[in-house]
Amino acid sequence: MTARDTSPKDDPAIIALGALGWILQSDSRGERFLALTGLDVDTLRARAGTPHIMMAAIAFLENHEPDLIACADALDRAPADLVSARRALEDICDRC
Repeated sequence: MTARDTSPKDDPAIIALGALGWILQSDSRGERFLALTGLDVDTLRARAGTPHIMMAAIAFLENHEPDLIACADALDRAPADLVSARRALEDICDRC
């Protein structure tokens, strides 16, 4: 899937950044994300738009299904859309 094949709404990076924003709306969820990924706030700020961080955000949600479902609902998406976005970002990283 290339940028030409997707609308902005379906862009994996847009979906992933929405998911990351949703994660960080909750202090406890954000702290858990940082703890589990080993990131600190400064690194997260500096690298939030990179495929690796965006993939980590969705993988974090995939590892706790209630959060995956709640995030998908908040973003008006299907949970499978988030999983597909992570897979698309993985494909991008594989080419890097």
